[in-house]
Amino acid sequence: MKYIRIWLFTFILCLVSFLFNPVCTFATENINSNTGATYGNRINVDGSRTQDLNQLGIDDGTGYNSTTVIDQPGTATDANDLEDLNVGNNLNISFSGTNGNLSGALRILITLTLMALAPTLIIMLTSFTRILVVLHFTRAAVGTQTVPPNQVLIGLTLFLTFFIMQPVITEINTEAIQPYENNEITFTEFRDRSLAPLRTFMYGQTQTKDVRLFMDIAGLDMVEELDDIPTYVLIPAFMISELRTAFIIGFLIYIPFIVIDMVVASTLMSMGMMMLPPTTISMPFKILLFVLADGWNLVIGSLVKTFY
Repeated sequence: MKYIRIWLFTFILCLVSFLFNPVCTFATENINSNTGATYGNRINVDGSRTQDLNQLGIDDGTGYNSTTVIDQPGTATDANDLEDLNVGNNLNISFSGTNGNLSGALRILITLTLMALAPTLIIMLTSFTRILVVLHFTRAAVGTQTVPPNQVLIGLTLFLTFFIMQPVITEINTEAIQPYENNEITFTEFRDRSLAPLRTFMYGQTQTKDVRLFMDIAGLDMVEELDDIPTYVLIPAFMISELRTAFIIGFLIYIPFIVIDMVVASTLMSMGMMMLPPTTISMPFKILLFVLADGWNLVIGSLVKTFY
């Protein structure tokens, strides 16, 4: 076994020497041909440094030249040159010229942030809250428990919100988004123009006493015009007004169904059927009344008209 191990070690060493010998020979010959040095000697090669990075490359005397081109950030003369520089691995937040417009990377960051906050913005700044609360009141008044399911109610509320807010969305697109994309306005003007239609919509649905409440809490004096009301005051006042309006509408929807419950309960008591829950008998009559009166048409139609 000892001799076998020595023989294997010698064989592997010879094999490695055989494989690497051509490479080493080629490297040695290449060095000797380019510098004039021989193996084991050292020679100094004259040369000079250059700042022209385009001259970097390999020239073996046959005309082949592999050129490396590097654009430095300091070579930019205007905003358009930034697109051609070798800075693709960096996140650059800059302004376009002197117009104060944000760069593309920062626009993407703001867009992603708004997408994350979109559900909250829809709830706070649109008609979403009033519609959803009224639809839940309607379902509870009919007594169908989970029919329609929450997903259906939220989906219906979302599309009704888009329908009601369509004029506001169109105005924002025309007055703010399109001019900003065409570099006609700055980011500050874009923000103010985007908020103006929403503030007008919220102010039309907000009661004066709710605005006065938050103005008093904030320690501000009462104002006469919409432009003088801060946005952080208008938004909570608008939400409280929406909840108040939704509860009033829900109360009005409850009245006919309560009458049906009272009639059914009185009938059962007069018949001596006190062990039978009145809701079990009244629910089919409430569903029948809701269908015969075309309840969804009346509720949704009247609800949408409250915003106009």
